[in-house]
Amino acid sequence: MKEALQALCESFIANRDTVKRVYKMESDYVYPCCANVFTARGLAADEEKLQECKRIIKSQAGIFSNFRGSIEAPLACMMAVGKEPEQKMALAQEYYGLLKQYFWGSEYLTLVAVLLTDLADRLTVDEKIARGKEIYQRMKKEHPFLTSSEDSVFAVMLAFSEKDDDALIEDMEACYRLLKEKFMSSNSMQTVSHVLAMAEGTPEEKTDRLIRLYDAIRDAGGKYGKYHELATLAALSLQAGDVDETARDMLDADEFLSQQKGYGVFGLDRRTRMMHAAMIVSDMLSPNDQTQAAALTGTLSMIAAQEMAMVAIIAASSASAAAASSSH
Repeated sequence: MKEALQALCESFIANRDTVKRVYKMESDYVYPCCANVFTARGLAADEEKLQECKRIIKSQAGIFSNFRGSIEAPLACMMAVGKEPEQKMALAQEYYGLLKQYFWGSEYLTLVAVLLTDLADRLTVDEKIARGKEIYQRMKKEHPFLTSSEDSVFAVMLAFSEKDDDALIEDMEACYRLLKEKFMSSNSMQTVSHVLAMAEGTPEEKTDRLIRLYDAIRDAGGKYGKYHELATLAALSLQAGDVDETARDMLDADEFLSQQKGYGVFGLDRRTRMMHAAMIVSDMLSPNDQTQAAALTGTLSMIAAQEMAMVAIIAASSASAAAASSSH
C-alpha cells in the first residue's frame, strides 16, 4: 500500500472512533461519513471541539429541528473543521430560512444550508438558491417520480456550475441514459448523473470513465455496489488518473478496512466497506483546499461531487436505519 494511502486509512479509522465517542448512538453507516469530513481535509477530529459543536447545535436548534436527528453528527463534523462553529451555525440557520422560501424543509435542506456557508456570501446566496430551484423544477419535469427532497442538495450545488441550465440538464440526461445501459437502479443513476454533470467533458467520456473504473475493480478481484454506492465511485472517477492503479489502491484500502473493528463478518457489509475505500482513495487524490477560493478558481465541480457523494451516504444510512427500526 502507498504510504500516503496508509496514513489516510489510519486517519479515517482514528477519526471515526473519535466521532463515536462524542455521538455514541448513531448508525454505524453515519460514523464513516463523519470521519471522512476530517480525513478529506487532512485533519484529525478533536473530541473537545466536536463536543463544543454538539453543544452549539443543541443550544440553537430545538429537538424537532431539522438541524437535529440523523443529520446532526455530520453537521457537527462539518462545523468542527472550521474556526468559528458558532458563527457557522448561525449563518447556516439564516441560509436555511432562505432555502425554505424555495424548498420544503428537510434534513437534506439543512445540509444544503451548511454547504452554502462555505460557498456563498450573503450578497450572492439568494441568487444561487433561486437558480437551484429552477434546476430542481427541471429535474422534476424530467423525472417526476425519481426527484425527491434529497435532490434539493444536488440542485443547489449545480447552481454554482458555469454551465447554463440547458447544458446541465442535457448533460444529466445524457449521462443518465448511458448509465442505464450498464446499471439498473433508476434512482441511483439519477444521483450519479448529478455528480457527473458538474464535471467537464462529454457525457460519453465521463460515463465511460466511471464504467471502466467499476470494471477494473471487478477485474482486480473486488466487487463494488451498483446502487447508492455508485455516487462515491463517480466522484472518484472524476479524479482518478490511471483507472487500474486507482482500482488497486481501492483494494488496498479495502483490505486495510477489512481488518478493522466495525467491518468484517459482524460489521458493515463488503459493498459498504468498498464504498468507504473509494472515499479514502478520493481523499488521497483531492487537494485539501476545499474553500470558497478553491471553488471560484475552477474546482467547484470536484468539491460538489465529493459533497454529493457524502449526501448519498447519509441518505443510505437513514434508509438503513429506518429499515432496521421497521424490522423490530
